[in-house]
Amino acid sequence: MKVAVMGCGYVGLSLAVLLSTKVEVVACDIEQKKVDMINQRKCPIKDSEMEDYFKRELNLVATTNYIDAIKDSKYVIISTPTNYDTEQNYFDTSSVEDCIEKVLEVNRGATIVVKSTIPVGFIHNIKKKYSISRIFFSPEFLREGKALFDNLYPSRIIVGEKTKRAQVFAELLKSCSLLEDVPIKYMNSKEAEAVKLFSNTYLALRVSYFNELDTFAEINHLNTKDIIDGVCLDPRIGTHYNNPSFGYGGYCLPKDTKQLLANYQGVPQNMIEAIVKSNDTRKKHIANMILKKKPKVVGVYRLTMKKDSDNFRFSSILGVIELLKDKNVDIMIYEPTIIENTYMGFEIVHDLELFKNLSDIILVNRIDHELDDVSKNIYTRDIFSRD
Repeated sequence: MKVAVMGCGYVGLSLAVLLSTKVEVVACDIEQKKVDMINQRKCPIKDSEMEDYFKRELNLVATTNYIDAIKDSKYVIISTPTNYDTEQNYFDTSSVEDCIEKVLEVNRGATIVVKSTIPVGFIHNIKKKYSISRIFFSPEFLREGKALFDNLYPSRIIVGEKTKRAQVFAELLKSCSLLEDVPIKYMNSKEAEAVKLFSNTYLALRVSYFNELDTFAEINHLNTKDIIDGVCLDPRIGTHYNNPSFGYGGYCLPKDTKQLLANYQGVPQNMIEAIVKSNDTRKKHIANMILKKKPKVVGVYRLTMKKDSDNFRFSSILGVIELLKDKNVDIMIYEPTIIENTYMGFEIVHDLELFKNLSDIILVNRIDHELDDVSKNIYTRDIFSRD
């Protein structure tokens, strides 16, 4: 079997590596540098499991030529970015539709599996628009920096179609995992699309809940850790996703919560809108707490959301920086993954010791031991020293 993967971000590349342990995979991306790195078995993203698998025998080739990828493929997986368009109040799914058109141009017999996050009803509309049936949605539930791990040890496999071809695809994913018993759930694509958005919105709810708990504790001079420990000892609540932060961010949660809210048009709700608004409220609170300290120079330690990550797209700390910028606060950034001398108009300091010496306050979303010597100057809400 040959499988094509369109888009080599952390979703697409993790799937390409996973499936290439069992079948022939041709990965396609528009970025030549990324394609070259994959073919040279150099992992283009920071992911420890993926870096390890790149040292193994993989039936994987990358290309920028979509025809080479799609032709003769039984399945074509689409995992291109879908960004939320605030003006249209909807996902921009143009990259997904472009891939669909390419598949129909080259190989109409292929089954299209959309892994990109899409609005509820997208597959239904695509089937009508292009008069096709061989397409379904299958959501991914991956963490950045742990994408391959989460594919190797999946919590569940959800496929938005109840057909033989859907079953073959699901069983292929299961056979590539390292778990003997993986729950597989078949449903229609509308329900699968909803599962993705509701799952990520619930995670955003967890983040927002504990962030607002922390805001209450901070303003009232209470011990956040004691409160969270006491609350989370209840097994119905649990100890996961409970570490305060500057807000939920990353590539999925901000856009998926907004998309779900847009899908609620005409449907009564209060909570979904509150989850979206809560994130902005949290960032404003963090910025206000910094401003109260009246610093001359605020040093921002790392833009990345998580430890062991090299990605800071839509990082919550960027929103805090924008709020401080509007108050004319001098800001400098320490971010080792940036080689330029400026970012967002702010100075990038490449020397950590110099960065420490110049900063009145160091803004840290997630604590790192290399800041132990300046702990008195740190502002963070990282209570448990973990993601």
